[in-house]
Amino acid sequence: MSRTDALRGAPAPEAAVGGLVVMAAAIACGAIVANLYYGQPLVDLIARDLGIAPSAASAVVALTQVGYAVGLILVAPLVDLFESRRLMTITLGFAAAALLAATAAPTGGVFLAASFLIGVASVAAQMLLPVVAGMTPEATRGRVVGTIMSGLLFGILLARPVAGVLADALGWRAVFALSAALMAATALGLRALIPSRRPEGGMAYGAFLRSMTGLLRTYPELRRRAAYQATMFAAFSIFWTASPMRLADAYGLSHSLIGLFALAGAGGALIAPVAGRLADRGYTRPGTLIAIACVVLGFGVAAFDAWLAIAALLFGAVVLDMGVQANMIFGQRTIYGLDPAARGRINGIYVAILFLGGAVGSAITSPLMTHFGWETTAAVGASIPFVALVFACFERRSA
Repeated sequence: MSRTDALRGAPAPEAAVGGLVVMAAAIACGAIVANLYYGQPLVDLIARDLGIAPSAASAVVALTQVGYAVGLILVAPLVDLFESRRLMTITLGFAAAALLAATAAPTGGVFLAASFLIGVASVAAQMLLPVVAGMTPEATRGRVVGTIMSGLLFGILLARPVAGVLADALGWRAVFALSAALMAATALGLRALIPSRRPEGGMAYGAFLRSMTGLLRTYPELRRRAAYQATMFAAFSIFWTASPMRLADAYGLSHSLIGLFALAGAGGALIAPVAGRLADRGYTRPGTLIAIACVVLGFGVAAFDAWLAIAALLFGAVVLDMGVQANMIFGQRTIYGLDPAARGRINGIYVAILFLGGAVGSAITSPLMTHFGWETTAAVGASIPFVALVFACFERRSA
């Protein structure tokens, strides 16, 4: 893809956004992305209620992540073609409809199909993030991305305890019904607060999609950052799909307590603004190495919970989440500077690849836990980011 092609559809310069818009974007991203994680602490409950086999139960989470990856390629990059507020409103409307379908699902097959569609429609968060980041000066972009990602991460963290408490009190269907109402409210709030972004367009949809492969070929940094984060997110998904099973089987915790356990990952959200500031100051490479090492360490310690009890799982949750989220910030801060005219497509490629990694992690978790147990599952979870760490150590030489 030529540089001229890359610049087609470049939007006119926009005024920098204010603090209220950044905060609204952070809250909205958290509410939207929570849809991807409500099912994690409820996997066994949903599978038992709808007759899904135990060895296939993690498909409840994996299909949502696959849908998200598909949406990131086919839907989210449309912010480079169409007016942003209307596009996000329509996408959130589809999210609410998919959540209602999951609420009323009579069988496992219907629920799994709805889960896939929930993932596709939840890409509204990844429409919003590059739009707001693109209205931010280069010097403070990492800080703004970190702030928005903090909201997104708190959404991920709160999704699990909220789902667990609601499921114990009202049943798992209430979780998806209330989220559908939240998506409708989010759509109205964003339409009122987020500035409109109107790209010039001028590219057919087919050519638009083909241009994404050109972007992936053109920018090796995009390929590297996406690959690193895919391994991190695979480990993240393995941990947060397997640990509720471990907590229920080995420690007898209820869904409410398992949901509260997820708050141990709050360090991930707290580290995001710090990572953004470090990225703005040029510390992306050392920060990346430390972040990946944290994921390996966190999973490695969690594997020894038979000796260290639940403290090992708590340590693993905190350190692993901090590493995953810090590396996410370093990656997004880097890729947003590659091509302003293609920021939506570049973001879509990056997050789609990492969520495919997450989907693989979720898909292999139930078979690993069923046939080999927690220790082997944790060893696999630690080995995947370890491979990324080895490659990252030689990144400068290969570049």
